Amino acid sequence: MPNIKSAIKRVNVNEKRRLRNASQKSALRTAVKAFDTAVEGSNVDSAKTALITATKKIDKAATKGLIHKNTANRKKSRLAKKLNLAVAKA
Repeated sequence: MPNIKSAIKRVNVNEKRRLRNASQKSALRTAVKAFDTAVEGSNVDSAKTALITATKKIDKAATKGLIHKNTANRKKSRLAKKLNLAVAKA
């Protein structure tokens, strides 16, 4: 444990941020998995809503610096592509 007051504060702040980032990243993964299950269930309407939710989570994560901007765009593109394939099959 650090002895200096500012270092103690940095430890506390870093822990809070780590927990917040972990929570947001987990929510992001959950939204993407919900989209995947909706697509596999071949329910187009719920897949579209799940895509919107997942896209919002991805955008927010990119804005907060949790994931890189290009990574966010790549993920959104792949999800949209998956939805378009599911719609074409249906």
